[in-house]
Amino acid sequence: MSFRLQPTPPARPNRCQLFGPGSNVKLFAKMAASAADLINLDLEDSVSPSDKDIARANVIEAINTIDWNTKTLSVRINSLDTPYWYRDVVDLLEQAGDRLDQIMIPKVGNAADIYAVDALVTAIEAAKGRTKRINFEVIIESAAGLVNVNEIAASSPRMVAMSLGAADYAASMGMQTTGIGGTQENYYMLHGENRHFSDPWHWAQTAIVAACRTHGILPVDGPFGDFSDDEGYRAQARRSATLGMVGKWAIHPKQIGLANEVFTPSAEAVAEAREILAAMAQATANGEGATVYKGRLVDIASIKQAEVIVKQSELIAG
Repeated sequence: MSFRLQPTPPARPNRCQLFGPGSNVKLFAKMAASAADLINLDLEDSVSPSDKDIARANVIEAINTIDWNTKTLSVRINSLDTPYWYRDVVDLLEQAGDRLDQIMIPKVGNAADIYAVDALVTAIEAAKGRTKRINFEVIIESAAGLVNVNEIAASSPRMVAMSLGAADYAASMGMQTTGIGGTQENYYMLHGENRHFSDPWHWAQTAIVAACRTHGILPVDGPFGDFSDDEGYRAQARRSATLGMVGKWAIHPKQIGLANEVFTPSAEAVAEAREILAAMAQATANGEGATVYKGRLVDIASIKQAEVIVKQSELIAG
């Protein structure tokens, strides 16, 4: 471990981030009543240019009037290469109340992008006397964003989470696919006559997880476009969870339960983690640095692995 310890990420449930367009007010109450941990009211890709103003007004009214319970409430603003984003930030912070928790910033390419939004947010908070600091979640969805992922993760104390936006990332990389996440049928290896499908998102996800864990923010997997494919969603979510991501987007209500299922540690996993901690506690009391649990070696590193599972379970239960 480095002399500079790895910071602890924010302690919030983040298994499922449910998205809904700001132009569809009929969805808001349903989103608030859902089992998603985080709600993202969208002003960007799901809203047409002609509806940007009304969507923004809808979202502000929803923030101020709907009971969002204990959910983390977020708004995805428009990207910085559009003429809409500054008005999103100004109107949200000047007109929406303190129930708003975070702003999601899409298509981030470098730390300067975050600096620009941070400066505007900070000025409005000071001018309006807002006492609750707005947090940031960013989406990595370009080659530049991935190249600069570490500086982006370190760019602001407002940063709490980072997601992978698979569709725009694929376009930026020139990938030959129209799919949003999941297995790509042409990305495979041959072993005899058998095909073994690889994961084209693995490198991007790993880079995001490493940057997030280095700087104490939450790594989140992005969308899975085929909401008719439950097993495909589960498979990608399980890979993401194994890599260290804490949750995944839902672009359809049926994906909420799938995300919560995968990113909630099972009772068996929690029980085993607690048994490992107990076994290591006994080993320590005996003056030993390692012990055997169910035929395999466990040591101090095993404590850290087990603690991740137990803490995640306790956070969700709480």
